[in-house]
Amino acid sequence: MPVRAPRLCGCGKVVPSGARCPCEAKRDAERKARFDKARPNSSQRGYGRSWEKARKVFLARPENRFCKWPGCDLGHKGGPALATHVDHVIPHKGDPALRDDPRNWQGLCAHHHNSAKQRLERRSTRKDQQ
Repeated sequence: MPVRAPRLCGCGKVVPSGARCPCEAKRDAERKARFDKARPNSSQRGYGRSWEKARKVFLARPENRFCKWPGCDLGHKGGPALATHVDHVIPHKGDPALRDDPRNWQGLCAHHHNSAKQRLERRSTRKDQQ
């Protein structure tokens, strides 16, 4: 099977296919650090002790134990994974009534919450801005 040719990074280094140049990793880390520095902490965003308690109770219920993402097969023996994150079905965008309404919550595994759901929300945000 043919292997892709190495590429030339902007800094001038030759980088093997599928690998990242150390300068790219450093640039990404700096960008993320700038973002995190300006971002309010979880309590300031509305996710304090009361949210943690409600989240724990929600995920402990039998009907909310597994990931609700359609077709999730990341769990044991190809079944749905355990839900570790509470996701808002309708993004609350700072509205406390929508944020704190358990009918607007669903349990998701870390993979689907951090990748697929975030990708969906980014797409819908772009459409709203146009």
